Amino acid sequence: MPVFPSIEGEPALDKLFRRFPHAVLPLLEYHDRVLRDPSPLTVAERELIAAYVSGLNACTYCHGAHVVAARAFGIDSEIFEDLMADAASSKIDEQLKPLLAYVAKLTRNPSQMCDADAVPVYAAGWNEEALFDAISICALFNFMNRIVEGAGIKGNPLAADRAEIEARMERMGGATSDPHRGEPIYARLAARWGIEPGRKD
Repeated sequence: MPVFPSIEGEPALDKLFRRFPHAVLPLLEYHDRVLRDPSPLTVAERELIAAYVSGLNACTYCHGAHVVAARAFGIDSEIFEDLMADAASSKIDEQLKPLLAYVAKLTRNPSQMCDADAVPVYAAGWNEEALFDAISICALFNFMNRIVEGAGIKGNPLAADRAEIEARMERMGGATSDPHRGEPIYARLAARWGIEPGRKD
């Protein structure tokens, strides 16, 4: 028996949110605030962190979706295999590594976080806003990974055919003249999925 027998067919995020639409729009708007609003982190870096956290949680759906999103903003998808194997020795930008170490510990051992964990982040040149944005992305995707896994959603966007992956990349908005901000595309998914704001079944 599926987790939610009232949802027909293969479990999917759009079906789940149509079935339980209450609070979906604010959640998607929060995605836009965290992933697309101006930030010291580029949109590409933020999508990379989303994919990384999801990979740490072995959430295939969210990891794949945000690898595709990171690709849309110029991140080479081949770097993720290296990154997930060992972020510290990966070919990722050296400045990002302390942030990734921070969100990795926050994901795996949140109760063990301490003030000293922030020291390498600031030493790498990041400011408080960058660290808070990384923490927010980490928190959001630990939340989303549990929504997805708890609902039994197992699809892998990376396993889609090339046309579907390219269509998903196009929906992400792609690079703009300002790499530190992007179009608010996540809230638009509510309309695309036919979700009415504020409705509770």
